[in-house]
Amino acid sequence: MNSTLGALGVLRALRAATTGADAEQRACTELQRRGLKLVARNWRCRHGELDLLMLDGDTLAVIEVRARAHASYGGAAGSVDGRKQRRIAAATQAWLQQNPRWAESPLRFDVYACEADGHSDWLQAAFTLDDL
Repeated sequence: MNSTLGALGVLRALRAATTGADAEQRACTELQRRGLKLVARNWRCRHGELDLLMLDGDTLAVIEVRARAHASYGGAAGSVDGRKQRRIAAATQAWLQQNPRWAESPLRFDVYACEADGHSDWLQAAFTLDDL
């Protein structure tokens, strides 16, 4: 019985990863269509992962992509709570230390939310460092 539950957990994790990867690709494609340029994708450090770093004019946009497979889990954008925002800010600081050429660029934190019903929202300046 435990092996069955373990297998179900693995399947759920695979589905979530696929949903997340699909949402990131959809977000990247849509934002590039809107004129943003991809700088980095899926950058990882000890603080977490940065989904998309894109240039919007001269502004470096750090974009958190959130997807919800079921509406019962709440909204995708709402899942970027204060704890998640602090992790994104810390990871961004680490990224900027490794990529100093971008350190003087204006910085913006966006959320690209993909809802279970297929609707997507791009929330520009969803939070700021002052919010933390």
